[in-house]
Amino acid sequence: MTPGKVEVVAPLKVAEHKIHQFVQSKQQWIVQALAKIATKSHQHKTLAPAVYGHGAEIPYQGVSYKLAVRPTKLKRIKIEFSQEFIAHVPDALMIKDHSAEIKEALIRWMKKESKSQVEQLVKQHAEKKQLFPQTIKIKTQKSRWGSCGIHNDININWLLIIAPPEVLEYVVVHELCHIKIRNHSAHFWALVAEHLPDYQSRRHWLKKHGSSLMMGL
Repeated sequence: MTPGKVEVVAPLKVAEHKIHQFVQSKQQWIVQALAKIATKSHQHKTLAPAVYGHGAEIPYQGVSYKLAVRPTKLKRIKIEFSQEFIAHVPDALMIKDHSAEIKEALIRWMKKESKSQVEQLVKQHAEKKQLFPQTIKIKTQKSRWGSCGIHNDININWLLIIAPPEVLEYVVVHELCHIKIRNHSAHFWALVAEHLPDYQSRRHWLKKHGSSLMMGL
């Protein structure tokens, strides 16, 4: 079964009217299953635009912003952000398809912005319970939002910059708390709650939208 489609497999000797009767008897289950698949498919929809051109919608901090493409004499694409994303594209690139180059430039910009915001969040939360990381790194990860190494090295997935700011804050606090408590015991979650009393709603957002977020730009 796939979105909007049902395939029935039956032995060759089974009469066609018997197959129709079977499908009819299972109609309610089929309708419910199709609805569930459609909902799941929608939840896992990529947040990224199909093409990175003028007018494209770029996800950032839980909101979509318009992309404006402008020519420049610079030799490399420059990204600016102020209520919209602006990609200053070199004249030589303007005359050909520059979608891939704009995407790469946006990813570079977002990784840099992620590092800056994560460092600010660490400063905001670390001192409260003396949860000081050895290093802070921004990584591209396909299955994890963050990690805390045995030497208290904190790694954060840059894709969290696409999520609402409170979700990035939750992951940063989560990993900081692992400096003190390495497991996910009740004591660990109590420590997280001391920093973020509403951490459960932030965690729920990540569980619900994480698959779409992980698809990246």
